[in-house]
Amino acid sequence: MTLSIVSSTPPRKVVIAYTEPNTPASDVNLARGAEILEIDGVDLVNASGSQNVDVLNAGLSPEELGESHEFVIRDLDATETRTVVLQSTEITSTPVQNVSVIDTDTGRVGYMLFNDHIATSEQQLIDAVDLLKEEEIVDLIVDLRYNGGGFLDIANELAYMIAGDASIGRVFDELQFNDKHSTVNPVTGRLLLPTLFRSTARGFSAPAGTTLPALDLPRVFVLTGGGTCSASEAIINGLRGIDLEVIQIGSNTCGKPYGFYAMDNCGTSYFTIQFRSVNAKGFGDYSDGFSPSSDVETPTGTPLPGCNVADDLGHMLGDPEEAKLATALAYRDSGVCPEPTVSARRLSVQQSGEGQLIKPEWLRNMTVIQ
Repeated sequence: MTLSIVSSTPPRKVVIAYTEPNTPASDVNLARGAEILEIDGVDLVNASGSQNVDVLNAGLSPEELGESHEFVIRDLDATETRTVVLQSTEITSTPVQNVSVIDTDTGRVGYMLFNDHIATSEQQLIDAVDLLKEEEIVDLIVDLRYNGGGFLDIANELAYMIAGDASIGRVFDELQFNDKHSTVNPVTGRLLLPTLFRSTARGFSAPAGTTLPALDLPRVFVLTGGGTCSASEAIINGLRGIDLEVIQIGSNTCGKPYGFYAMDNCGTSYFTIQFRSVNAKGFGDYSDGFSPSSDVETPTGTPLPGCNVADDLGHMLGDPEEAKLATALAYRDSGVCPEPTVSARRLSVQQSGEGQLIKPEWLRNMTVIQ
């Protein structure tokens, strides 16, 4: 399960952001919005002292396989608590989830939750786009709020599947090293040339050379948060480079236009910043992130059309009533940011917040393979 640390100091608040299917968490029906109250007998909300904090951290981030920890949790909308025991184990991540179609008065809108640019996401993204194409959607909402990055080639492939024909033969990105390496890639020894939008699979989990499906959309809505980083931001930047409209709903992205090649040495892989990625227009200066700007006077990052909305941990991801998705649908109809409802304002105080995700650092970067 992936947790959102809404508050890390007493009174602490740790809420489940999402769970993976077929895992110990899903087996005991843990789901988004459930709040963790105790771990191994220690009050997570109010406990102090280094010994208690060590117990909490050990439960939240076990170091070994097979560790068992007891959690007291309160499920979303529940009044009573319950106790579950979770054992740390290896799991198979499902990076693409909740692919669905929302019927509106102005056409069918596709939605998908995309959490990690990892190898298995390639085939899952292809399957998702195939489904959405069959459903003849007219708009797409890609939920990147928890997607910290990963393989840049995966970002390239998804960007192509969104843009389709408009991207063929055009530049997705170009890697820029420092002044000492302005023409030759110091890692591969090859000339530095722009990377075009990929219309075929690289071969991570789909057969290499597979023709990618395409939606041929003139715009895309992205749901973002502070955990939207690196390769996820490259999707936004790459599409903006060919003038495809990107509408941002959520909050400021993290601002990581930088990436690396994994360097192996004596059994350890090192990830040091080596380059930045720029789009077809040569733009890559988004170290302050991308910011929805339609409802603020001074955005903190590179401004995009769209609305600022906090993470709504009081609704399931993909629920049209969830604040970010609901705002995207409303903005799509009117072109303006809606006023939050009374219930949404209450949720923003009680059960919302961008929070800090517990995710490994290697899933919060932009990675290139040789």
